[in-house]
Amino acid sequence: MATVSNNEIELIIDINSQTLTVEQNGKAIKTYQVATSKFGVGQEKDSFKTPLGWHEIKEKIGDQAPINTVFVGRKPTGEIYSPELAAKFPERDWILTRILWLSGLEPGKNQGGSVDTFDRYIYIHGVPDEIPMGVPSSHGCIRMQNSDIVELFTRVIVSTRLFIYPLVLSK
Repeated sequence: MATVSNNEIELIIDINSQTLTVEQNGKAIKTYQVATSKFGVGQEKDSFKTPLGWHEIKEKIGDQAPINTVFVGRKPTGEIYSPELAAKFPERDWILTRILWLSGLEPGKNQGGSVDTFDRYIYIHGVPDEIPMGVPSSHGCIRMQNSDIVELFTRVIVSTRLFIYPLVLSK
């Protein structure tokens, strides 16, 4: 793992434990439960899988938006998520509150061509509070509870690096 410079924040996403850990100066300072893809891990476009490897936050979207703001195409729709709205649009993949748009840093693995994380629109984003964390359930993105994504959004900057990996257990 890369050395973290003084006061630099780095994120580590562990697919097996479904956690996102914030590290500062190489020390874990906060861990959140997340939900990654229900289709597993993978890099290919249209696979709906969560990509692996080194990434960075390329864009931060939704600063100051109210909790439960609904985003479509990275733009607020003017809607605020509610159970009534969910009943009206039962098939919608809810992207709420804040978006951290990821970009791969490894050419041929998660950057460029058919494996480009940014072109795949892979985000860390909020979801309805009733969606459980700790269980793979997304369409490729990393889902977080709304209060957690707001807190994380304030800790990171564009260019914050993150590493997404499956933990390999020794036998």
